[in-house]
Amino acid sequence: MIQRQIYAKCLQNVKSLDISRRLLSSNHNIIDSHQNERNRRRFLRQSQGLRAFRPEECPAKPTIILFPGQGSQFVGMAKSLVDIREAVEIFDIASSILGYNLLKLCNHGPEQKLNQTIYCQPAIMVTSLASLELLKKHRPDAIESCIGTAGFSLGEITSLVFAGAIPFDQGIELVRVRAEEMQLASDKNKGGMATIIFKDDKNSKLSLACEKAREWCLDAGVECPECVIANHLFPQCKVISGCEEALRYISLNMKTYNLSKMIRIPAYGAFHSSLMESAVMPFKNILKKIELDEPIISVYSNVTARRYESKGEILKQLPQQIVMPVKWEQIMHVLYELKINNQLPDTFVCGPGMALKTILKQVNAKAFENTIKIGD
Repeated sequence: MIQRQIYAKCLQNVKSLDISRRLLSSNHNIIDSHQNERNRRRFLRQSQGLRAFRPEECPAKPTIILFPGQGSQFVGMAKSLVDIREAVEIFDIASSILGYNLLKLCNHGPEQKLNQTIYCQPAIMVTSLASLELLKKHRPDAIESCIGTAGFSLGEITSLVFAGAIPFDQGIELVRVRAEEMQLASDKNKGGMATIIFKDDKNSKLSLACEKAREWCLDAGVECPECVIANHLFPQCKVISGCEEALRYISLNMKTYNLSKMIRIPAYGAFHSSLMESAVMPFKNILKKIELDEPIISVYSNVTARRYESKGEILKQLPQQIVMPVKWEQIMHVLYELKINNQLPDTFVCGPGMALKTILKQVNAKAFENTIKIGD
């Protein structure tokens, strides 16, 4: 019965790939259009998200799969994937949609280009999905045994593609629009991000510090006075986002608010703040055009830290995520309540960078012990 459902889902997705058909018929130099079409159909038949499902009876060794967000990119991040045919095919399809050689950019840069929002978001998403092919070789049953998935910021879209809620080609188009609009918002409203570390959750006054920073900016006549908590990473560690003047205020008043350390993040904008508001509607308009499906695997929302219950929730919350804080710490607590036979699931972090594994160690040390990084 399950196999018939998955096969029907594959057929449905093949019919819905209007964007891929149109773009794959273009005269790109990366690979010829006939090969693109064959690769696309082969990918759909082998897509991990389409074959994976949450079983009615929990598997003996359940797994959780996590996907990273922007900031995890680096030149060479897909080198472990170049010898895996299925992974290269995923890059080929994405390259034909984007109009440039994505695998070459991931592995050879230049770094300055890869770090730009418009390039790094598609690069991270596709590298993460392609890393699932490496996971299949490392642990063949890991995908079929997956009982939950989550992604950090951008990685949430990767999770939804993996879980079959968003078709692969339309997911690429969605991320392309997201990246372009966030880049435009960043150019319009200059801002940045910083990691804040504090010793005591109860006595620190980070929320108050952000409020006072906004007030200070208003009094100083700053055009876009913004400062908010953007990411909840782990106890005693948050990321703030805002205008440059607000971040400067925080840096000069750390002791006043019982904050220990501030580390500026090399981000290209004030993500997950109101300074990204102009990106929400264009993203939402593209999302509305996608024929969403119910996730086969439980996917957890960055906005609510809860499992998506319907397609309607995806339509509502995914655009909001651009301007709302990422509740990653809360998601980790929810995910690892899913103990089976009093044992924690194995966790696989698929994609570039070590950040998610490092964060997990601070949130749940026992879950960290059963975590494997897949990819470079």
